[in-house]
Amino acid sequence: MNADEIAAGRARWQARYDAARKRDADFTTLSGTTVQPVYGPPEGTAYPGFERIGWPGEFPYTRGLHPTGYRGRAWTIRQFAGFGNAQQTNERYKMILGAGGGGLSVAFDMPTLMGRDSDDPQALGEVGHCGVAVDSAADMEVLFDGIDLAGVTTSMTISGPAVPVFCMYLVAAERQGIDLSRLDGTLQTDIFKEYIAQKEWLFDPEPHLRLIGDLMEYCAAEIPRYKPLSVSGYHIREAGSTAAQELAYTLADGFGYVELGLSRGLDVNVFAPGLSFFFDAHLDFFEEIAKFRAARRIWARWLRDVYGATSEKALWLRFHTQTAGVSLTAQQPVNNVVRTAVEALAAVLGGTNSLHTNALDETLALPTDESAEIALRTQQVLMEEIGVTNVADPLGGSWYVEALTDAIEAEAEAIFARIRQLGGDGPHRIGPMTSGILRGIEDGWFTGHIAESAFTYQQALEKGDKKIVGVNCHTGTTAKELEILRISHEVELEQRRVLAERKAARDDAAVTAAVTRMVEVSRTGGNMIPPMLDAVRAEATLGEICDALRAEWGTYREPARF
Repeated sequence: MNADEIAAGRARWQARYDAARKRDADFTTLSGTTVQPVYGPPEGTAYPGFERIGWPGEFPYTRGLHPTGYRGRAWTIRQFAGFGNAQQTNERYKMILGAGGGGLSVAFDMPTLMGRDSDDPQALGEVGHCGVAVDSAADMEVLFDGIDLAGVTTSMTISGPAVPVFCMYLVAAERQGIDLSRLDGTLQTDIFKEYIAQKEWLFDPEPHLRLIGDLMEYCAAEIPRYKPLSVSGYHIREAGSTAAQELAYTLADGFGYVELGLSRGLDVNVFAPGLSFFFDAHLDFFEEIAKFRAARRIWARWLRDVYGATSEKALWLRFHTQTAGVSLTAQQPVNNVVRTAVEALAAVLGGTNSLHTNALDETLALPTDESAEIALRTQQVLMEEIGVTNVADPLGGSWYVEALTDAIEAEAEAIFARIRQLGGDGPHRIGPMTSGILRGIEDGWFTGHIAESAFTYQQALEKGDKKIVGVNCHTGTTAKELEILRISHEVELEQRRVLAERKAARDDAAVTAAVTRMVEVSRTGGNMIPPMLDAVRAEATLGEICDALRAEWGTYREPARF
């Protein structure tokens, strides 16, 4: 790019920056030096390839979505929390919000994630242990009691039974008297990553995609601020993928959901802004920053050039980040505070829109109040003390970071090409990337490559080529055993008792009629969200809704592979 083109770009950026709202904050260094909101090539100089870097708030968004960076709005502190019953988790949410958290992120227990009620025999011993138990809309009411759902953004990390759980959230909001169109937040709903990595599915892929398509249509029409899909790379990375695999598989899944929306006749400019992403922030500091920058650039280019998006917001890749749970160690767990801080800083320098920081004890148990507060304060130190919000994309133009960004992008593009090859030449019922993803799931292509990457890294650890402090080096310690949070068996007994009382008090005939109607609609081309909402309003439980659909659609079993 020549000097005149760079100067014109800087002028465009300056005009947009001047017109944008900025936070009332001190944007000087600790020593009082004034810093510029963005830096670029020296005036009057050319910079070959600068169009791939660009300016914040301008295509291809390598340097961020907004011209102001974090001067306009800092990232949302969204701490992931859930344990025991709805009342216990409600208390934790109020603690997080009271301590400065900007949004809520709901962690559900394993029975809920699998579409099972707390009184299901398969739920025995699991109720409330890895998240909060939610059996019906009544639990969702308790979960958000005293919290204005129209005034806080809410993320829910659940995919298999995401749609009925979302309906329970909507009904809880209705019972607060809230206009549903005001709701804002994110529902994960990403079923592709379940088959690829996390394994929390209910049905074959096609019925799940039908529900997701219905949800996309419903939210676009009725709840435009809410994002019905958070495409997740986090679980892919936690399963052992490389950074480039995480990026490529996640964006490929996102392209699959774009194809799903287009196959429904939806306008990409309307539904694409409702897609968001969820990435892992791992320990290789610069590689992670490069991954986030490449992600924005790839998404913008594909949405414009492949899928025909023309609106700016349709080209924006918005993402939440969580620090790497798999990087935490049971040995010398206090070291995890340092790991989490470094990972969080990488996410911030990569331009994350919201962030969760893991607690130091999460490799052992759910966080205690004290460890949860340390995790929250980690973000607040980054936000308030170290000057990282002063300059947009401060590492932009670094030879190392730009080379890493280009390398990760090139590797991701090669993976996209391979996935499309897996789908064949067509015809494609939904789209070519979707066909490739479905074939890759069926053939074990994704899981095989992730397993190979995980094995390679483990070998490097065993040989000592890769180091983990406290595990394979610097193992001496004076650390004492941590006090950890333990979930009492009484939680499960109480949840089952309350569920029985609610079932006894409801109108069973109304529940049966509503669930039957929902199944009838599933056999047509109608949208399933309205009848599912009616079933939830009648206090049908999550298990009853999911069991009715399992009876209609069957269940998915992963093929055995050796």
